[in-house]
Formats: sequence, C-alpha cells, structure tokens
Amino acid sequence: MKNVIICILLAAASAVMAQSPYDSLYANLPIEIERVQPVVFPDTTVNLKTYFKQHQVLPLTPNATNVKLATEAIQQAIDELAKAGGGHIVLPRGTWKTGPITLRSNIDFHLTKGSVLLFTEDKSEYVKPDSKGRVPSKARACITASKAENIGITGEGVIDGQGFYWRPIKYKKLMKGSDEDKAMWEYAKSLGGRCIPNGSDTIWYPFSLNKELGIPNIAATPDEQEKMRYHLVSINDSKNVLVEGVTLRNSPKFHLVPARIHNLIISGITVECPWWAQNGDAMDIGNSQVCLVTGCNITCGDDGICMKGGVGADGVKRGPNRDFLIIGNTVLRAHGGFVIGSEFSGGMQRLIVKDCVFDGTDIGLRFKSAPGRGGWCEDIICQDIVMKNIREDAIFFESGYADRAVGRSATDGDNKEAFFPDWGNCIFRNITAVNVRSFVNATGLKTNPVHDCLFENIKIYGLIREPLKLSFCNRFTFKDCTYSGGTKNKIDKSCSSILWDGTNLAE
Repeated sequence: MKNVIICILLAAASAVMAQSPYDSLYANLPIEIERVQPVVFPDTTVNLKTYFKQHQVLPLTPNATNVKLATEAIQQAIDELAKAGGGHIVLPRGTWKTGPITLRSNIDFHLTKGSVLLFTEDKSEYVKPDSKGRVPSKARACITASKAENIGITGEGVIDGQGFYWRPIKYKKLMKGSDEDKAMWEYAKSLGGRCIPNGSDTIWYPFSLNKELGIPNIAATPDEQEKMRYHLVSINDSKNVLVEGVTLRNSPKFHLVPARIHNLIISGITVECPWWAQNGDAMDIGNSQVCLVTGCNITCGDDGICMKGGVGADGVKRGPNRDFLIIGNTVLRAHGGFVIGSEFSGGMQRLIVKDCVFDGTDIGLRFKSAPGRGGWCEDIICQDIVMKNIREDAIFFESGYADRAVGRSATDGDNKEAFFPDWGNCIFRNITAVNVRSFVNATGLKTNPVHDCLFENIKIYGLIREPLKLSFCNRFTFKDCTYSGGTKNKIDKSCSSILWDGTNLAE
C-alpha cells in the first residue's frame, strides 16, 4: 500500500512539473486547440562583453565616428556557442551597432535592460556576398534564422532597424499628421534622396542620400532599391521559437516575420514605428502551426497582428495557419488590429482572438484578399474585444483587395482564375466598440460570397455611417447586437439570409 501511495504522489508531482506556464491562457476557450510548449535552452551563458573586448568593439556614444560594427563579434559568439551545444548569448547595456546576424539552433539571444542592438544604416552591409560568392537579390533581414530548433530572442532590450533610411515616404500621408509629422518631409528632403511624382502625390525615396552620411545605394534606381528592403526579424522553416519581452522598432519593412514555424510563442513584446511608415507591419505570421501571441503592445505603420498563408499552389503546399491563440494584446495605431491576408492560400484553421484592445486603428478586425491569393477558413473566433476610436470599420471583409507596392499598380502575376478567398465559418462575440464609422463592411465575390458568420452580443456606440454595408454575403446571423448612431444599412440584392434576431434584413 505504501508503495502505491508513493507512486501516486510521484505521478502527481510529475504532472505538476509537466504543466506549461502558458496553460492558464488556454482555460475557458470556445474550442479546443493544440497548446504551445515552452522553449527550453541549455544553461550555458555567454556575455558578449568578452567578444566585444576581443574584437575591440565599443558601445555607440553621441557624435561617435568610424564606429566599428559588432557584427563579427556577435556572430562568432553565436556560432561558437551553438557548436558547443547552445545556451544564452547576453547583450550587455549600451548601444551596439551591427550588421545582419544569423541565429542558430539552441541559441537564446538575450538583450538586457538598457541594451540596444542598432542595425547599421549602411545598406551595403545587407547585400554582401555569401560564403559561395553569391550576391543576394534582396537585402538580408537584420536577424535571420532558418531550419533551426529552439531559437529565442528575449529580454528587455531594444532591436532597432533604422528603417527611416530604407522606407519611402508619401507626402500626402504625412500631411494628414501632426505638425511634427509634417516637418518630417522637410527633414527627409534635407538628407538628399529623390522626390518622384506619383499621380497626385509625391514619394520621397532614401536614394542617393547626401554623401557625408556614408550610405551608398545598393541598386541602380530608387524603384529597384525599394524592392530590396527586407524585414527586421525573419525566422522560417523552424520549430520551437520564442520571442519574449523585447522591443522591436523602426524596421526597414515588417518587424517580425515567422514563417513555417511549429510551436511559436510571442509574449510581452513591444513593436513600434511611425504610423506613416510604409509597409511597417508589426508581425506577419505565415503557414505556421501551434502559436501563442500574448501580452504584446503595438503601434505601427501598417497591419498589427497579421496572418499570412502564402500565394496560390505554393501557399497550399506549405499548409495552414493552425491552432493560434492571440490573447491579451493591445494594438494602437495600425491599419488593422487583427488581420488575415491578403495572401492566405494555405488556409486558416482554429484561430482564437480574445481579450484584446484595439484603440486608434484604421480597422478593428480586417480580413482582406483577392482572386489568386485566397484560401479557406475554419473556426475563426474573435471574442471579448474592446475597440475605440476606429477610423473605419469595426469588422471588415474584402475579396477584391489590391496588393500594391509603393508607387506601383496592383500585384501582377497572381492566378486570377483560381485560389478565390473563401471567407466563412467566423464567430464574432462579446465585442464593444466606441466611435467607429461602421459595424460590418463586407464585400464578397459573386462566385464566393462571404458566408456563415455569427455576430453575437456586440455593442457599438457612436456610429458615423452605415451600421451594415454588405455585398455578396450569405447567412449572416446577428444575435443580441445593438448600436447607436449611424445611418441606414446598405445591404444589396446579392445578399441572402442576413438575419437580425430572426428577421431577414436582406429582403
């Protein structure tokens, strides 16, 4: 009997130890989804101070000139620790300027509080030939990892991509901002660059900047150089990835781009860049399975928390975004708080967005795609969300979205005869929105209407225009929804079975 009791106690202790620190976030969810597991690293710790001393790298100081980059020292530390089995690389306090670096399996890159990893503005550092002499057609991302396991970027430090020296700026967009924003146009022009008319607008490109800045071009024209800019953190084809606590800011393009990841945890990070930053997405997660995004704070120049799924047959091959919990996040200035698209041919399955706040975004929940880049949805549930000061729509569906690069027309080359967006099987529940232009704005396709969506217990205050603006939508059910303000609904004859507490609004 005594042995039996001991076995029971040992089993109970083992079960407690096996519990994940993230388990509490998965309590009381509307559907069961696969849970993330903690990412574990070896106990070995290496402080970069030692490598900086060996390479004679000093922290950046005001008015410093001829600063030696820390690239070689950081990469050597990563490579040597990875070869020894892995562990923690610690960036000490101070501002350290570097070129692009690559993470390896079993490496946690840890930024201590007060540390800044500042990526150089010298674009030539991002297009250096590789070990085989191959010159990349695009700039390298600032931090990369590929085909690796157990990768971490953690701590309380800052990763700054100095994106101002990469991004084009639209004149008309800046003029809609504050006096400080408007002054940025004159500051940009004072650095040189090229101002190129674009219809009724003008675009400033950071191309041929003043020579004293020491920032050479890496392409023959502003347009070609614009196509080369890349992301701040790009991790692909890997498993067990942890991004925790750090601040990501001022990316040349998107800030955090994990693609084809299994077991991804993004916890407590801050993402920030100017609201006018072109293509300044906070995070774009593509074709990944089992993911947690929690406790993040975002202010950015494009989409906030964005789901991607690849284009066409390639996206299908790479599989869906599956089993996501996006909980307890705050998105301020952004084009959309939570976004799917525009490319999602691989599909979206079991995504839960819960307990989030969107304050000042253009759109709250934004679903956008087009023929040639669409996919399918299953069990998309957005609930317990607060929206405030939304400039356009609380909930938005668009099946004819044109993906345009800056200064150019809509994307060419998509297969417009296949891969239609199939928006459906979505639930929106327990949402409060204050000061929005419309409640639901949804446009499907004649061949693929937006379909089978439930809107339950949603309270909208301070509507400015139509509560509902629907075209090619079928089987929308509104239950216990109320709104104040607004004008008459616009539901065209292409819609059917639009039910408001049992009453068909589309007839």
